[in-house]
Amino acid sequence: MKVSGFTFVRNAIRYDYPVVEAIQSILPLCTEMVVAVGNSDDDTLQLIRSIPSDKIRIIETVWDDNVRDNGRVLAIETDKAFRAIDPTADWAFYIQADEVMHEKYIDAVRENMQRYKDDHEVEGLLFDYVHFYGSYDYVGTSYRWYRREVRVIRNRKDIFSYRDAQGFRILPNRKLKVKHIPASIFHYGYVREPKAMQNKQVSFNRYWHSDEWIDQNIPRTSEFDYSEIDRLERFQDTHPQVMHRRIANLTWDFVFDESRVRLSLKDRVKEWVEKTTGRRLGEYRNYVIV
Repeated sequence: MKVSGFTFVRNAIRYDYPVVEAIQSILPLCTEMVVAVGNSDDDTLQLIRSIPSDKIRIIETVWDDNVRDNGRVLAIETDKAFRAIDPTADWAFYIQADEVMHEKYIDAVRENMQRYKDDHEVEGLLFDYVHFYGSYDYVGTSYRWYRREVRVIRNRKDIFSYRDAQGFRILPNRKLKVKHIPASIFHYGYVREPKAMQNKQVSFNRYWHSDEWIDQNIPRTSEFDYSEIDRLERFQDTHPQVMHRRIANLTWDFVFDESRVRLSLKDRVKEWVEKTTGRRLGEYRNYVIV
């Protein structure tokens, strides 16, 4: 079984992405790792080159900064990396620059890739998500956070990155048929030094919105305000080993009152229905579980 990992990144140092940890977390499962490194204002290219693995293959790309349509440029860059993987690979493992897989899931992911390798009805594998916010001690538990996403896909060239690169579809526009597996992706997108987080917010909103929208909706401040959140819970598990050094070097404080809940009435109703019936109302699913 051949597995090609793939990802994309730009300005990883400037915006404090744990991209090295992301790549290292899935390397044990991959026969190669394609990294599309975009034109950056920092030493991102050298950072990726410094990862000690002969599995890594870098392609250098140029982002089209004129594409400002709902994050579409992120899907374009994802597709560049996906198209560059080994054509003989059975599976492609996608990881974003702020996502890390815990080593405790490696065996389960490998077993499921092997189990479904020859079952071509299965077009992808669906992972659970743990979303960290503010620090490495808190996770988001409200309905603003997506529960699951597809991160392992068939090596088929009719599969493409969908919308803002959160998931995938098959041409012309069909959802993938997937198996939900017992593994999680840890998402650290909202755990950054507050200045880097604020800069990232401003920068990345340019891939969704106009300058006018940004001026009206993104606060003009030097640091991101982590206090504006509806609900968090304290993380009770362990972090991936590749994250331990980054966690030890945390340079800011964030404390959250877990008793404070700011859920809307709509979300409170959703929560009640889910606890009562097990169904999550209105959940966006860019996949079909088979």
